[in-house]
Amino acid sequence: MKFGVFYEHQLPRPWDDTSERQLISDALDQIELADRLGVQYLWEVEHHFLEEYSHSSAPEVFLAAASQRTRRMRMGHGVVQTAPAYNHPARIAERIAMLDLVSNGRVEFGSGESSSEAELGGFGIDRESKRDAWLEGLEVAIRCMTETPFGGVEGRFVTMPPRNVVPKPVQKPHPPLWVACSRRDTILLAAEKGIGALSFAFVEPEDASQWVLDYETVLRDRCIPVGLSVNPQVACVTPMMCAPREEDALARGLEGANFFGYSLAHFYVFGEHVPATTDVWGEFLERRGKMGYSPEAALASRHETLGAKAAAGDTTGLRGAIGTPAQLRDFLRRYEEAGVDQLIFVMQAGNNRHEHIMESLELFGTEVLPEFIERDEAAAEAKAAMWAPVIEEALARRDRADPVMPPEYVMRAIPKQMIEDMASEPAQQWLEQLADKQAAGVHDQEFQRLVDG
Repeated sequence: MKFGVFYEHQLPRPWDDTSERQLISDALDQIELADRLGVQYLWEVEHHFLEEYSHSSAPEVFLAAASQRTRRMRMGHGVVQTAPAYNHPARIAERIAMLDLVSNGRVEFGSGESSSEAELGGFGIDRESKRDAWLEGLEVAIRCMTETPFGGVEGRFVTMPPRNVVPKPVQKPHPPLWVACSRRDTILLAAEKGIGALSFAFVEPEDASQWVLDYETVLRDRCIPVGLSVNPQVACVTPMMCAPREEDALARGLEGANFFGYSLAHFYVFGEHVPATTDVWGEFLERRGKMGYSPEAALASRHETLGAKAAAGDTTGLRGAIGTPAQLRDFLRRYEEAGVDQLIFVMQAGNNRHEHIMESLELFGTEVLPEFIERDEAAAEAKAAMWAPVIEEALARRDRADPVMPPEYVMRAIPKQMIEDMASEPAQQWLEQLADKQAAGVHDQEFQRLVDG
């Protein structure tokens, strides 16, 4: 089993003009340390308008910065929102490819659709058709990355003529694909499409075991890949804070993990929000005892009292990987035994302190991680060998004829179109002379006027 760190860039109120800059600076320091210790993945979300819960609206910029502070860590989009109203598929392909280039082939391409009113309403996306929009946007983005040239599309959500979308990614045919999953039906959808399942539901290892079994069964029986490769992996998230004493780990990690769950549920389940006005952190402090988020009760009981599953309507909570190195080791082994391929830590949550996150990473990386890394290499090789024939069969079922560029298609510059429409021989001659001048390096004022529009 591999490990990752996950960032929403949470920023509870109140904040000032320096708060976001400090938040990002601290996150980059944390990621640099995690990479040095051997943590294999970084996951960065894309969200819009979700104040306090997530200030991460441009993940490609943050991931590019992180790629220059790390050497081995994979740069995971967890996720890109691929409905075309969020992001045009060609722009997605361009950004993924550029990030793959600047990171030297370390990108993981996770996608998602979102289900918050803040985002769907903000971009005018219909709730009933958002999954179809996600899928169409993903399919077209993959084609833009892999076709030379892209043959064009006339879809329900996006129309685009043939173009050669550049640059192309380092990884061929494209970076590994993932999709955000919070329920069993999306886990099964991921398997049907041959995509890795990024489970953002906080589930116990024993529950994860059933999800892994369901995923693998569907992948074997009815996978038709959406991409040109298959990524047969399941990843789960869990809160994490590690300290030499259990009391310290709980004191440092519980409140942030609870706010993570509460603020998620605020935007996705039960909240009413006035932009730039509602104080989510204040509401959390006021209601946490009533809703089962009391850190005092958690410290007293020492067991599963976190409210991190509230967004799924589950009030039983999940303590997760908050404890001593020995406690973490035992907890993480349960996910490993369940067949989970990667466990992703939520550490930057609520008002969790930077120095505590750094100390926790150091302790985990030196006292817990090495034994998992040692076991993972052989296990990953065995799993790849096991999946190889299944993937081959799945790709053989992928019988899709994407549009190709018409043989007579040509893209003409706008002035050339205008001159051809005029059917003027002198104008055509002038255009040819202009091309000759430009080839010879002769400056032409009329050319500059045309370029300036």
